[in-house]
Amino acid sequence: MNDNLKHTTGIRILIFLVILLVSGLIGVAASAIFMLMGDIGLKIGQGISSIMMFVVPPIIYYFVTRKEHQMRDLGFRNINKPWLLFLLAGIAVMFVSMPVTNQLTAWNENMKLGGALQTLEDMLKALEETAADATEQMLKVDTIWGLLFNLIVIALIPAIGEELTFRGVLQQGLTRRMNPHVAILLSAAIFSFIHFQFYGFLPRMFLGMLLGYLFYTSGSLWTCMLMHFLNNGSAVVVYYLDHKGIIDVDVDHFGAAQNAWTLIASAVVTVALIVWCCWKKRQ
Repeated sequence: MNDNLKHTTGIRILIFLVILLVSGLIGVAASAIFMLMGDIGLKIGQGISSIMMFVVPPIIYYFVTRKEHQMRDLGFRNINKPWLLFLLAGIAVMFVSMPVTNQLTAWNENMKLGGALQTLEDMLKALEETAADATEQMLKVDTIWGLLFNLIVIALIPAIGEELTFRGVLQQGLTRRMNPHVAILLSAAIFSFIHFQFYGFLPRMFLGMLLGYLFYTSGSLWTCMLMHFLNNGSAVVVYYLDHKGIIDVDVDHFGAAQNAWTLIASAVVTVALIVWCCWKKRQ
């Protein structure tokens, strides 16, 4: 294989974008067919779209641009020692940071463009409402099999695919060219932007940064895939339990801070856990 193909960042990025575009278009076309079949078709279509957009491109990309050790290059490595502490820290980060995430969501939802950008604001809100309606339609299930199906489509597939794309390919590629902290910030911003939901940009970017630091410090995609799954999966389970009447919670604000001190504590502990992970990585 040509060494330039293996090592030139620009060529690698171009190859990945081409693969992403072609695979994504195939996924959109295939999912559109299933979405005409009702609720179950909507979920199958969503799953196919996620697989073609985020799972397939990274795998093809690394097989094209690497001679060997493809899965390791993607980030499928053993977790840095002490691996158990990294996993526990990751789980703690996902749940301790919930008040901060909710506050960012509130700030983001209250942003006003107005003036000359009022038309754009109206369009963005309409897109947001459409996405929210589609998500709610997917989440409304009454059986345990429906819950398990949702966990696969809404939690597991995105956790695998999005971490492959944004941490395995994008963050690692940017880290080769710049400071790792800047690479984490940029990949998190792109991760949030690619969802095309303006009023969820800040909390999703924050999540991307947390996952980016977990990948950077643990050295393994397994860590951030698990944390991504826990983040999405917990929301799916809480919605199911609330819908079934087993619990009574405000799903849209689950985990929100009750006062300023809770929010401050959440932020401080989250930062402390990330700093601890970075410190353990250097040892």
